[in-house]
Amino acid sequence: MSRIVLPPPTTPREHFATQLRHIREFLGLTQSQLGLRTGYSAVHISAVETGRKPPTLPFAKSVDQAFDSGTKFVDLYGKIHGHSLLQGFPEYTVQEAAAAALRVFQPRTIDGLLQTVEYATAIESGYVLRGKVTQDQADSRVSLLLDRQRILAKTPRPTLHVVMDETCLRRQIGSPGVMARQLAYLEEVAQQPKTTIQIAPDSLGESHPINHPLTLLILSGHQVLGYTEGLHRGFLERDTATVAAWTEDYDRLTADALPRAASLARIRKLREAFQHAP
Repeated sequence: MSRIVLPPPTTPREHFATQLRHIREFLGLTQSQLGLRTGYSAVHISAVETGRKPPTLPFAKSVDQAFDSGTKFVDLYGKIHGHSLLQGFPEYTVQEAAAAALRVFQPRTIDGLLQTVEYATAIESGYVLRGKVTQDQADSRVSLLLDRQRILAKTPRPTLHVVMDETCLRRQIGSPGVMARQLAYLEEVAQQPKTTIQIAPDSLGESHPINHPLTLLILSGHQVLGYTEGLHRGFLERDTATVAAWTEDYDRLTADALPRAASLARIRKLREAFQHAP
């Protein structure tokens, strides 16, 4: 089969494709051989290299692993989406996928790993209406979210502990129907093995120990990383003392939040309210 000659790359997506092909050939790998290393077909790899198919985050991660290239292709994937992804977030997703356990806090919206497609789509529609992202970027971010959620279906799956403020349940995203189905999904997930969902009630007030989104990632070897976000970028924290302080705050929050059964009852009560909303 003749080798397809591609034009010089001019976009981040074309640069991803060119780098994929260049490194594969430099290592002396055929598309089939790379496919065996990544779990993708040779046809799929060919489609990414020629631009017929866009790369996904799982694909980028698998290529980095196959090439032993660190986060090179994850970073290239992030550049495809430009400002639609927070700086630092692609690096976080690599660690998230490798975590043995995740301890998550969310103050305003339901955490992405627990979002339904229509809830996530409703959130992204707000960014589109405000001109923060294009519709294509919004669609891509929802696809990325679904890619990330696959970690909860793998074997063995990570342990997941999520604490969310009661505001997350009350704040209507999309229609009442969207919220009712989202909360019904939370009820379902909350009863799954290796999953704990707790609600931090509004009554905590000023005693609430955490003000920003926070994720603690427990990796193999018991290494713990922390991740939080500001308005313009995400921060993956490796400093032991800082992560220890964040862990102490998280432990206090889990002690102050509603127990599992009471949290499930609170979710169910608010789900029923949305179901009966006019």
